[in-house]
Amino acid sequence: MSDLTRWVTAHGPGHAQWYIERFHRMAAEGVDLGGEARLLDAMLTRRSRVLDAGCGPGRVGADLAARGHVVVGVDVDRELIEAARIDHPGPTWLVADLAVLDLAAEGVPEPFDAAVCAGNVMAFLAPGTEGDVLVHIAAHVRDDGFIVVGFGLDRGYALADFDSQAAGAGLVLEHRFATWDLRPWRDDAPFAVTVLRRPKPNP
Repeated sequence: MSDLTRWVTAHGPGHAQWYIERFHRMAAEGVDLGGEARLLDAMLTRRSRVLDAGCGPGRVGADLAARGHVVVGVDVDRELIEAARIDHPGPTWLVADLAVLDLAAEGVPEPFDAAVCAGNVMAFLAPGTEGDVLVHIAAHVRDDGFIVVGFGLDRGYALADFDSQAAGAGLVLEHRFATWDLRPWRDDAPFAVTVLRRPKPNP
């Protein structure tokens, strides 16, 4: 596994529990935590299969499951996956490294209609693995399926690098927004939400 992720190196021990408790607190306060799931849900047909790549404690995937989709969430952090299993029974939650993701080996061979990579996951990956992650996520999405990726642009991962790596993974940039609620993209936006499409093969 790619243990030296930026998630590990940027935060000390106990950060995963702090992160879990943070979202428990926000939910208890009534904070709207469903923006990413609403965007995906609007793009999906009923009972779609969705891969929550870098799912953390399951916030986005659980919301998608509540909206009627079949969700598999994966994260390299065992503590976050355990929290997802406790707080959000129903979806499948798996410990897995996105840089070498092989869900068929975990008993999940079916392709997904879509994948979501929220919560700054791309910016927390082990340096140098970003392209591999996009390749492995794309390999789990069916032809003409899509991937939605969101991350802050102040976290050391350049948008130009992301675009180049996405193209290298065979993905087509279809839309870009400045927020999960679809505010228009602008070059000085601090956040990017990108919709990538896995194209159908040429006949």
